Amino acid sequence: MPRFSVVVPAHDGPGRLPDCLDSVLGQAFADFELIAVVGDPDGLCASIVASRAERDPRVRVAHSPAGDGLPGARNAGTAVAGGEFLLFLDGDDTLVPGALGILDARLAESGEPDLLLFDHERVHWFSGGTGPTLGRLWEDAPAGTFSVDQHPALPDVWVPAWSAAYRRDFVTRRQLTFVPGMFTDTVWSVVTTLQAERIAVLDRICVRHMVRRQGSRNHLPGLHHMDLLDQFDLVMRRAGELKPDPALLGRVFDQLVGGVLKTAATPGRLPSRAARRHFFRRATRLYRVHRPADSRRPGGSVGLQHAVLASGSYAAFSALRGTKARAGRVARFVGRCLRWLRKRSGNPYRAYLRRPVDENLAVYSSYWGRGYTCNPAAIHAAARRLAPHIKSVFLVAEGHTGPMPDDVESVVIGSARYWQVMATAKYTFNNVNFEMAVKKRPGTIHVQTQHGTPLKRMGVDLVEYPAAAAATGPLGKLLQRVDRWDFNISSNHHSTEVWDRAYPGTYESLDVGYPRNDAFYTSTGEDVAAIRRRLGVPEDRIAVLYAPTHRDYRTDFLPQLDLAAFCRALGDEFVVLLRAHHSYEGSAGLEGMLRSGALIDVTEHLSPEEVCLASDALITDYSSVMFDYANLDRPVVVYADDWDIYRETRGVYFDLLATPPGPVARTQEDLARIFRSGEWQGRTSARLRHAFRRRFCEFDDGLAAERVVRRVLLGEPAGALPPVVPLAERAPAPAAVRALHD
Repeated sequence: MPRFSVVVPAHDGPGRLPDCLDSVLGQAFADFELIAVVGDPDGLCASIVASRAERDPRVRVAHSPAGDGLPGARNAGTAVAGGEFLLFLDGDDTLVPGALGILDARLAESGEPDLLLFDHERVHWFSGGTGPTLGRLWEDAPAGTFSVDQHPALPDVWVPAWSAAYRRDFVTRRQLTFVPGMFTDTVWSVVTTLQAERIAVLDRICVRHMVRRQGSRNHLPGLHHMDLLDQFDLVMRRAGELKPDPALLGRVFDQLVGGVLKTAATPGRLPSRAARRHFFRRATRLYRVHRPADSRRPGGSVGLQHAVLASGSYAAFSALRGTKARAGRVARFVGRCLRWLRKRSGNPYRAYLRRPVDENLAVYSSYWGRGYTCNPAAIHAAARRLAPHIKSVFLVAEGHTGPMPDDVESVVIGSARYWQVMATAKYTFNNVNFEMAVKKRPGTIHVQTQHGTPLKRMGVDLVEYPAAAAATGPLGKLLQRVDRWDFNISSNHHSTEVWDRAYPGTYESLDVGYPRNDAFYTSTGEDVAAIRRRLGVPEDRIAVLYAPTHRDYRTDFLPQLDLAAFCRALGDEFVVLLRAHHSYEGSAGLEGMLRSGALIDVTEHLSPEEVCLASDALITDYSSVMFDYANLDRPVVVYADDWDIYRETRGVYFDLLATPPGPVARTQEDLARIFRSGEWQGRTSARLRHAFRRRFCEFDDGLAAERVVRRVLLGEPAGALPPVVPLAERAPAPAAVRALHD
């Protein structure tokens, strides 16, 4: 029998779940089982759990329907647990290093109590930890073990389930379970504490509880706050059945009433005045029913609130609360008026915002208006076929008003027409972000399409990398933009997990693949030949695409390679296609190589997908193009001469050199050798590429754009979208030079 059973509901939060599981599995004290409770067996959280279970036999998987929520998941985990003591973690919490060893020692020292209470730290998702939380429980706590009536601060209705260890046979014998609904920990905390015969405390932080950017649902607006009254009623009834000392019952009552009054006094928690009035009146009934006979009201303003609640006068309670809030409201109103006067100018956007939303208008933008390209363009092309009733507008910047499909209107960013469509469009698609001046109107839908699978750190994960973070702008403004997202597109589970951490928000993750990569499966050999002719690639030459990424520690584009020397080393059998990062243009200093025909600069070609299709192999460093290119199942070589510098200055999510998509070169001489020897297209190259494709080409199958259109523009449920074609059944576009195949 293991010493501990650690139960982790794993229904959501894939971005933090790996840290949670690894914090348990990495404990020096190894006598435990980790029970991960999953909902959707095919979901990302289930796959994260499965990857740990494959590596560590201590991981057990239990199942609970997602609709049963946190209480159902905890109950399902408890039902299969075999440890002496139960511990609960939420999927984004972590055990501090050494926690299990500390708990084991304290349990033994205190004679194996029914309940061991320990401290936790609330860790804000961005600003970090706030220190110990339950200091009120350690003050005047008895030494050793004790009963609840010997501790002046117990029961404490606000102790969460993950801040204690519970003897399993005590939980089983008393038939303790988590009740459905929100605030389930309130019932659990009171009932377990009242029924525990032997209690001990540990003044140590053992759990770090992640406070998400969205905040605790217990504090978010919604009718779920009515559940607090259900739990108030249930706690008082169950506590009364146990016939505790009247002082204990009074302590529970006062704490619960405090929570009820706080909710009633916070207008933002309940969505309407009618809901707030209903909450208050029901709270009054419960107050009258459950107030202990010998209970004395507290003094001061709190006692006054108790009296008003007991009277049932919502008008009086509103007046009491309004007196405190009135001064603040007046100050905020004056501030709004001043801001409105400052903003009142000739910009037509504010006038357009008063117009109704056009239900059949979609606005697309790529790379700050660089033209018809990337995921937004692919989604638009599918929308023309599947949702012809949607009118489309593509945004372009000055100087980028290039070719557009005949029936697509291009609108220059900053023009009067731009402000009109941004104010009235029902749907907006972008692979970066719109400017801060653009407002998200109620009922509109914004899709963040992304433009690559992340190797480098992104979003709020850049906080430890100041040079890269400075280039992205203030993180506060970034998060305001994230708040506009309704959907966020992902091409693999790795990306979904990263986006969840790097861009915390309430959006729906569209795990459908990158629409731009559809071309890698829908293009034919004739299409590939035509693209090569347009780019000037000779039919008899092996085209090697060189696509380096941007370096945050550099401000200009200089190829890491000596391209002239490299082209000479390759010989006449090859031609190099240069594709600089979109932050740069041109190939200054390489005019001689361009004239010789050994090098073709394709940096300004609008479609990176066409450039990939035209090539027969890829050389890159850390560019996200490698993830897209892997769909073609063509050779990839990684040139990583400055990997250590890049990793330290930008930060990465995984070690590329440990799991590359093909051979790795650290010097130019090594790179030339890989091509001269044929290693670039050998068996090892194919084996590495296969593993890389399994991990990162997960959802890309040629149907991504259709899935987006059906989900967003046609409103089809996620479960009705075309299923992902298995990797083994996909047929990528053929390479032009057949001789390169093994």
